[in-house]
Amino acid sequence: MIQRKQTKKIFISNTPVGGDSPITVQSMTNTDTRDAEATVCQIKGLEAAGCEIIRVAVPDMEAAEAIRTIREQITIPLIADIHFDARLAVAALEHGAQAIRINPGNLGGPDKLARVVDAAKRHQAPIRVGVNSGSIEKDLLEKYGYPTPENCRSLIESALNNVAAIEKLGYDAIKISIKSSDTLTTIAGYRELSRRTDYPLHVGVTEAGGLIPGTVKSSVALGILLFEGIGDTFRISLTRDPMEEVRVGFELLRSLRIRERGPELISCPTCGRTRIDLFSLAEEVERVLQTMQSNLKVAVMGCVVNGPGEAKEADIGIAGGHGTGIIFKKGEVFKKLPEEELLPAFLEELRRMDAERGAESTS
Repeated sequence: MIQRKQTKKIFISNTPVGGDSPITVQSMTNTDTRDAEATVCQIKGLEAAGCEIIRVAVPDMEAAEAIRTIREQITIPLIADIHFDARLAVAALEHGAQAIRINPGNLGGPDKLARVVDAAKRHQAPIRVGVNSGSIEKDLLEKYGYPTPENCRSLIESALNNVAAIEKLGYDAIKISIKSSDTLTTIAGYRELSRRTDYPLHVGVTEAGGLIPGTVKSSVALGILLFEGIGDTFRISLTRDPMEEVRVGFELLRSLRIRERGPELISCPTCGRTRIDLFSLAEEVERVLQTMQSNLKVAVMGCVVNGPGEAKEADIGIAGGHGTGIIFKKGEVFKKLPEEELLPAFLEELRRMDAERGAESTS
Protein backbone atom coordinates (compact mmCIF):
# COMPACT_ATOMS: atom_id res chain seq x y z
CA MET A 1 0.00 0.00 0.00
CA ILE A 2 1.19 3.49 -0.85
CA GLN A 3 1.31 5.77 2.19
CA ARG A 4 1.22 9.38 1.02
CA LYS A 5 3.00 11.99 3.03
CA GLN A 6 0.47 14.37 4.53
CA THR A 7 1.26 17.85 3.27
CA LYS A 8 -0.41 21.19 3.77
CA LYS A 9 -3.59 21.47 1.71
CA ILE A 10 -4.03 24.49 -0.53
CA PHE A 11 -6.76 25.35 -3.03
CA ILE A 12 -6.38 26.54 -6.60
CA SER A 13 -9.87 27.93 -7.07
CA ASN A 14 -12.00 24.99 -5.86
CA THR A 15 -9.40 22.31 -6.64
CA PRO A 16 -7.52 21.05 -3.58
CA VAL A 17 -3.84 20.19 -3.78
CA GLY A 18 -2.04 18.38 -0.99
CA GLY A 19 -3.25 16.86 2.24
CA ASP A 20 -5.69 14.02 1.64
CA SER A 21 -6.88 15.36 -1.73
CA PRO A 22 -6.40 13.35 -4.93
CA ILE A 23 -3.13 13.68 -6.81
CA THR A 24 -3.98 16.01 -9.69
CA VAL A 25 -2.84 15.77 -13.31
CA GLN A 26 -1.71 19.01 -14.93
CA SER A 27 -0.63 20.11 -18.37
CA MET A 28 0.48 23.30 -20.09
CA THR A 29 -0.81 24.79 -23.31
CA ASN A 30 1.54 25.19 -26.26
CA THR A 31 -0.61 27.79 -28.00
CA ASP A 32 0.18 31.50 -28.09
CA THR A 33 -1.66 32.69 -24.96
CA ARG A 34 -2.43 35.97 -26.72
CA ASP A 35 -4.57 33.93 -29.11
CA ALA A 36 -7.38 33.35 -26.63
CA GLU A 37 -9.55 31.42 -29.09
CA ALA A 38 -6.84 28.85 -29.88
CA THR A 39 -5.86 28.57 -26.23
CA VAL A 40 -9.43 27.97 -25.10
CA CYS A 41 -9.90 25.36 -27.81
CA GLN A 42 -6.84 23.45 -26.63
CA ILE A 43 -7.83 23.70 -22.97
CA LYS A 44 -11.31 22.37 -23.67
CA GLY A 45 -9.75 19.36 -25.37
CA LEU A 46 -7.51 18.84 -22.37
CA GLU A 47 -10.47 19.17 -20.02
CA ALA A 48 -12.27 16.43 -21.95
CA ALA A 49 -9.18 14.21 -21.59
CA GLY A 50 -9.20 14.70 -17.81
CA CYS A 51 -6.70 17.52 -17.28
CA GLU A 52 -7.45 19.05 -13.87
CA ILE A 53 -5.20 22.13 -13.76
CA ILE A 54 -3.85 24.04 -16.75
CA ARG A 55 -0.87 26.38 -17.01
CA VAL A 56 -0.33 29.03 -19.68
CA ALA A 57 2.80 30.98 -20.58
CA VAL A 58 2.66 34.72 -19.97
CA PRO A 59 5.54 36.27 -21.96
CA ASP A 60 4.10 39.79 -22.22
CA MET A 61 1.28 42.07 -21.10
CA GLU A 62 -1.01 41.09 -23.98
CA ALA A 63 -0.83 37.48 -22.84
CA ALA A 64 -1.57 38.53 -19.25
CA GLU A 65 -4.64 40.45 -20.38
CA ALA A 66 -5.88 37.50 -22.47
CA ILE A 67 -6.23 35.43 -19.31
CA ARG A 68 -9.57 37.07 -18.51
CA THR A 69 -11.09 35.97 -21.81
CA ILE A 70 -9.66 32.47 -21.43
CA ARG A 71 -10.87 32.09 -17.84
CA GLU A 72 -14.44 32.93 -18.80
CA GLN A 73 -14.62 29.95 -21.16
CA ILE A 74 -12.96 27.10 -19.24
CA THR A 75 -13.83 25.18 -16.09
CA ILE A 76 -10.48 23.98 -14.71
CA PRO A 77 -8.15 26.24 -12.69
CA LEU A 78 -5.70 28.34 -14.66
CA ILE A 79 -2.10 29.00 -13.60
CA ALA A 80 -0.01 31.78 -15.11
CA ASP A 81 3.62 30.86 -15.79
CA ILE A 82 5.86 33.87 -15.21
CA HIS A 83 9.57 34.42 -15.73
CA PHE A 84 11.63 37.49 -14.75
CA ASP A 85 8.91 40.18 -14.90
CA ALA A 86 6.97 40.90 -11.69
CA ARG A 87 4.59 43.20 -13.58
CA LEU A 88 3.35 40.25 -15.63
CA ALA A 89 2.68 38.24 -12.47
CA VAL A 90 0.59 41.06 -10.99
CA ALA A 91 -1.24 41.66 -14.27
CA ALA A 92 -2.00 37.96 -14.72
CA LEU A 93 -3.55 37.85 -11.25
CA GLU A 94 -5.52 41.02 -11.90
CA HIS A 95 -6.92 39.42 -15.07
CA GLY A 96 -8.05 36.23 -13.39
CA ALA A 97 -5.17 33.77 -13.00
CA GLN A 98 -6.05 31.49 -10.10
CA ALA A 99 -2.42 30.73 -9.26
CA ILE A 100 1.01 31.70 -10.49
CA ARG A 101 4.25 29.83 -11.09
CA ILE A 102 7.35 31.93 -10.40
CA ASN A 103 10.99 31.63 -9.45
CA PRO A 104 11.09 34.37 -6.80
CA GLY A 105 14.84 34.71 -7.19
CA ASN A 106 14.61 36.04 -10.74
CA LEU A 107 11.83 38.61 -10.33
CA GLY A 108 14.20 41.52 -9.70
CA GLY A 109 14.57 41.82 -5.95
CA PRO A 110 12.60 41.93 -2.67
CA ASP A 111 10.40 44.91 -3.56
CA LYS A 112 9.14 43.31 -6.76
CA LEU A 113 8.54 40.00 -5.00
CA ALA A 114 6.56 41.86 -2.34
CA ARG A 115 4.27 43.37 -5.00
CA VAL A 116 3.64 39.92 -6.47
CA VAL A 117 2.89 38.37 -3.09
CA ASP A 118 0.55 41.24 -2.22
CA ALA A 119 -1.40 40.62 -5.44
CA ALA A 120 -1.54 36.89 -4.69
CA LYS A 121 -2.95 37.65 -1.24
CA ARG A 122 -5.63 39.93 -2.65
CA HIS A 123 -6.75 37.32 -5.14
CA GLN A 124 -6.26 34.32 -2.83
CA ALA A 125 -4.05 32.75 -5.48
CA PRO A 126 -1.43 30.18 -4.47
CA ILE A 127 2.16 30.62 -5.57
CA ARG A 128 4.17 27.76 -6.97
CA VAL A 129 7.84 28.25 -6.24
CA GLY A 130 9.40 26.60 -9.27
CA VAL A 131 13.16 26.07 -9.38
CA ASN A 132 14.92 24.21 -12.19
CA SER A 133 18.51 22.99 -12.31
CA GLY A 134 19.24 25.68 -14.89
CA SER A 135 17.85 28.58 -12.84
CA ILE A 136 19.72 28.24 -9.53
CA GLU A 137 21.30 31.36 -8.04
CA LYS A 138 25.03 31.74 -8.73
CA ASP A 139 26.03 31.93 -5.07
CA LEU A 140 24.33 28.59 -4.35
CA LEU A 141 26.02 26.98 -7.35
CA GLU A 142 29.38 28.25 -6.09
CA LYS A 143 28.66 26.94 -2.61
CA TYR A 144 27.13 23.55 -3.41
CA GLY A 145 27.85 22.89 -7.06
CA TYR A 146 25.50 21.94 -9.89
CA PRO A 147 22.81 19.50 -8.71
CA THR A 148 23.52 15.81 -9.18
CA PRO A 149 21.92 12.66 -7.75
CA GLU A 150 24.67 12.59 -5.10
CA ASN A 151 24.44 16.29 -4.25
CA CYS A 152 21.29 18.27 -5.02
CA ARG A 153 21.64 20.79 -2.17
CA SER A 154 21.79 23.82 -4.46
CA LEU A 155 18.38 22.89 -5.88
CA ILE A 156 16.86 22.33 -2.43
CA GLU A 157 18.32 25.45 -0.85
CA SER A 158 17.22 27.64 -3.75
CA ALA A 159 13.63 26.47 -3.37
CA LEU A 160 13.54 26.73 0.42
CA ASN A 161 15.21 30.15 0.47
CA ASN A 162 12.58 31.45 -1.94
CA VAL A 163 9.79 29.90 0.12
CA ALA A 164 11.20 31.61 3.21
CA ALA A 165 11.18 34.96 1.39
CA ILE A 166 7.45 34.55 0.65
CA GLU A 167 6.72 33.42 4.22
CA LYS A 168 8.40 36.57 5.55
CA LEU A 169 5.86 38.54 3.53
CA GLY A 170 3.07 36.81 5.44
CA TYR A 171 1.91 34.31 2.83
CA ASP A 172 1.91 30.52 2.92
CA ALA A 173 -0.41 29.36 0.12
CA ILE A 174 2.59 27.78 -1.54
CA LYS A 175 3.53 24.67 -3.45
CA ILE A 176 7.05 23.78 -4.57
CA SER A 177 8.74 22.18 -7.55
CA ILE A 178 12.46 21.47 -8.06
CA LYS A 179 12.73 20.02 -11.53
CA SER A 180 15.74 18.56 -13.27
CA SER A 181 16.09 16.99 -16.70
CA ASP A 182 18.01 14.18 -15.01
CA THR A 183 15.84 11.37 -13.67
CA LEU A 184 18.04 10.41 -10.72
CA THR A 185 18.58 14.03 -9.65
CA THR A 186 14.82 14.54 -9.73
CA ILE A 187 14.25 11.52 -7.49
CA ALA A 188 16.99 12.44 -5.02
CA GLY A 189 15.94 16.08 -4.91
CA TYR A 190 12.29 15.47 -4.18
CA ARG A 191 13.11 12.84 -1.54
CA GLU A 192 15.22 15.37 0.34
CA LEU A 193 12.75 18.21 -0.18
CA SER A 194 9.90 16.05 1.11
CA ARG A 195 11.87 15.42 4.30
CA ARG A 196 12.42 19.14 4.83
CA THR A 197 9.02 20.67 4.12
CA ASP A 198 5.32 20.01 4.52
CA TYR A 199 4.27 22.19 1.61
CA PRO A 200 2.56 20.34 -1.26
CA LEU A 201 4.93 19.31 -4.03
CA HIS A 202 4.47 19.56 -7.78
CA VAL A 203 6.66 16.79 -9.20
CA GLY A 204 8.01 16.34 -12.69
CA VAL A 205 11.03 15.91 -14.93
CA THR A 206 11.68 19.04 -16.94
CA GLU A 207 12.67 18.96 -20.61
CA ALA A 208 12.10 15.20 -20.59
CA GLY A 209 11.95 14.88 -24.38
CA GLY A 210 9.57 13.44 -26.96
CA LEU A 211 6.87 10.84 -26.51
CA ILE A 212 9.04 7.77 -25.90
CA PRO A 213 12.05 9.15 -23.97
CA GLY A 214 9.88 11.68 -22.14
CA THR A 215 7.35 9.08 -21.08
CA VAL A 216 10.07 6.70 -19.90
CA LYS A 217 12.04 9.31 -17.94
CA SER A 218 8.93 10.82 -16.36
CA SER A 219 7.38 7.45 -15.53
CA VAL A 220 10.56 6.22 -13.86
CA ALA A 221 11.06 9.33 -11.74
CA LEU A 222 7.42 10.03 -10.91
CA GLY A 223 6.56 6.36 -10.51
CA ILE A 224 9.23 5.96 -7.84
CA LEU A 225 8.29 9.19 -6.06
CA LEU A 226 4.54 8.57 -6.11
CA PHE A 227 5.08 5.00 -4.92
CA GLU A 228 7.02 6.42 -1.99
CA GLY A 229 4.13 8.78 -1.21
CA ILE A 230 5.87 11.91 -2.51
CA GLY A 231 3.96 14.30 -4.77
CA ASP A 232 0.59 16.05 -4.71
CA THR A 233 0.26 17.19 -8.30
CA PHE A 234 2.31 16.61 -11.44
CA ARG A 235 2.85 17.21 -15.12
CA ILE A 236 4.32 14.75 -17.61
CA SER A 237 6.44 17.17 -19.67
CA LEU A 238 6.65 16.00 -23.28
CA THR A 239 7.74 17.59 -26.55
CA ARG A 240 4.36 16.55 -27.88
CA ASP A 241 0.68 17.48 -28.02
CA PRO A 242 -0.35 18.24 -24.40
CA MET A 243 -3.13 15.66 -24.76
CA GLU A 244 -0.41 13.00 -24.63
CA GLU A 245 0.80 14.42 -21.31
CA VAL A 246 -2.62 13.93 -19.76
CA ARG A 247 -2.98 10.41 -21.17
CA VAL A 248 0.40 9.35 -19.81
CA GLY A 249 -0.38 11.00 -16.48
CA PHE A 250 -3.53 9.04 -15.87
CA GLU A 251 -1.96 5.79 -17.08
CA LEU A 252 0.83 6.35 -14.55
CA LEU A 253 -1.68 6.81 -11.74
CA ARG A 254 -3.61 3.74 -12.92
CA SER A 255 -0.48 1.59 -13.00
CA LEU A 256 0.19 2.46 -9.35
CA ARG A 257 -3.48 1.94 -8.44
CA ILE A 258 -3.63 5.50 -7.14
CA ARG A 259 -6.44 6.73 -9.41
CA GLU A 260 -8.34 5.42 -12.39
CA ARG A 261 -10.05 7.46 -15.07
CA GLY A 262 -11.74 5.90 -18.06
CA PRO A 263 -11.43 2.41 -19.49
CA GLU A 264 -8.27 0.34 -19.26
CA LEU A 265 -6.88 -0.86 -22.59
CA ILE A 266 -5.21 -4.25 -22.96
CA SER A 267 -3.58 -4.98 -26.30
CA CYS A 268 -1.22 -7.71 -27.45
CA PRO A 269 2.27 -6.88 -28.76
CA THR A 270 1.60 -8.72 -32.06
CA CYS A 271 3.34 -11.82 -33.37
CA GLY A 272 3.51 -13.95 -36.51
CA ARG A 273 -0.10 -15.10 -36.01
CA THR A 274 -1.48 -11.59 -36.51
CA ARG A 275 -3.52 -11.32 -39.73
CA ILE A 276 -5.04 -7.88 -39.23
CA ASP A 277 -3.77 -4.28 -39.08
CA LEU A 278 -3.59 -4.38 -35.30
CA PHE A 279 -1.71 -1.11 -34.92
CA SER A 280 -4.42 0.93 -36.66
CA LEU A 281 -7.13 -1.00 -34.83
CA ALA A 282 -5.59 -0.35 -31.42
CA GLU A 283 -5.01 3.33 -32.17
CA GLU A 284 -8.62 3.87 -33.20
CA VAL A 285 -9.97 2.08 -30.14
CA GLU A 286 -7.60 4.05 -27.91
CA ARG A 287 -8.79 7.30 -29.49
CA VAL A 288 -12.40 6.46 -28.68
CA LEU A 289 -11.55 5.35 -25.14
CA GLN A 290 -10.12 8.79 -24.38
CA THR A 291 -13.65 10.19 -24.52
CA MET A 292 -15.02 7.68 -21.99
CA GLN A 293 -15.01 7.73 -18.20
CA SER A 294 -16.35 4.32 -17.16
CA ASN A 295 -14.06 1.68 -15.68
CA LEU A 296 -14.44 -0.86 -18.47
CA LYS A 297 -11.53 -3.17 -19.25
CA VAL A 298 -11.13 -3.28 -23.04
CA ALA A 299 -8.92 -5.67 -25.05
CA VAL A 300 -7.58 -5.40 -28.59
CA MET A 301 -5.99 -8.70 -29.67
CA GLY A 302 -4.46 -9.81 -32.93
CA CYS A 303 -5.41 -13.49 -32.88
CA VAL A 304 -8.90 -15.00 -32.79
CA VAL A 305 -7.45 -18.26 -31.50
CA ASN A 306 -5.68 -17.01 -28.38
CA GLY A 307 -7.11 -13.50 -28.01
CA PRO A 308 -10.20 -14.23 -25.92
CA GLY A 309 -8.33 -16.61 -23.63
CA GLU A 310 -5.41 -14.27 -23.07
CA ALA A 311 -7.78 -11.38 -22.33
CA LYS A 312 -10.57 -13.28 -20.65
CA GLU A 313 -10.78 -10.73 -17.83
CA ALA A 314 -11.69 -7.96 -20.28
CA ASP A 315 -15.27 -6.72 -20.18
CA ILE A 316 -15.20 -6.50 -23.96
CA GLY A 317 -12.57 -7.25 -26.57
CA ILE A 318 -11.92 -7.47 -30.27
CA ALA A 319 -9.68 -9.98 -32.05
CA GLY A 320 -8.83 -10.09 -35.73
CA GLY A 321 -8.16 -13.00 -38.06
CA HIS A 322 -7.72 -13.49 -41.80
CA GLY A 323 -10.62 -11.52 -43.32
CA THR A 324 -12.76 -12.02 -40.25
CA GLY A 325 -12.75 -11.37 -36.52
CA ILE A 326 -14.67 -11.65 -33.29
CA ILE A 327 -16.02 -9.49 -30.51
CA PHE A 328 -15.80 -11.21 -27.15
CA LYS A 329 -16.96 -10.51 -23.61
CA LYS A 330 -15.25 -12.00 -20.56
CA GLY A 331 -13.52 -14.53 -22.80
CA GLU A 332 -16.69 -15.70 -24.57
CA VAL A 333 -17.43 -15.03 -28.25
CA PHE A 334 -20.18 -12.40 -28.61
CA LYS A 335 -20.14 -11.86 -32.40
CA LYS A 336 -18.18 -13.12 -35.39
CA LEU A 337 -18.02 -10.67 -38.28
CA PRO A 338 -16.26 -9.92 -41.57
CA GLU A 339 -13.20 -7.74 -41.07
CA GLU A 340 -14.78 -4.63 -42.61
CA GLU A 341 -17.73 -4.80 -40.17
CA LEU A 342 -15.68 -5.64 -37.10
CA LEU A 343 -14.54 -2.24 -35.84
CA PRO A 344 -17.85 -0.35 -36.34
CA ALA A 345 -19.78 -3.10 -34.54
CA PHE A 346 -17.22 -3.22 -31.75
CA LEU A 347 -17.29 0.54 -31.18
CA GLU A 348 -21.09 0.56 -31.17
CA GLU A 349 -21.17 -2.13 -28.48
CA LEU A 350 -18.37 -0.45 -26.55
CA ARG A 351 -20.22 2.86 -26.46
CA ARG A 352 -23.40 1.12 -25.34
CA MET A 353 -21.58 -0.60 -22.48
CA ASP A 354 -19.86 2.64 -21.48
CA ALA A 355 -23.22 4.44 -21.33
CA GLU A 356 -24.70 1.63 -19.23
CA ARG A 357 -21.75 1.61 -16.85
CA GLY A 358 -21.94 5.37 -16.53
CA ALA A 359 -25.65 5.25 -15.75
CA GLU A 360 -25.01 2.62 -13.07
CA SER A 361 -22.38 4.76 -11.38
CA THR A 362 -24.74 7.76 -11.13
CA SER A 363 -27.85 5.90 -10.03
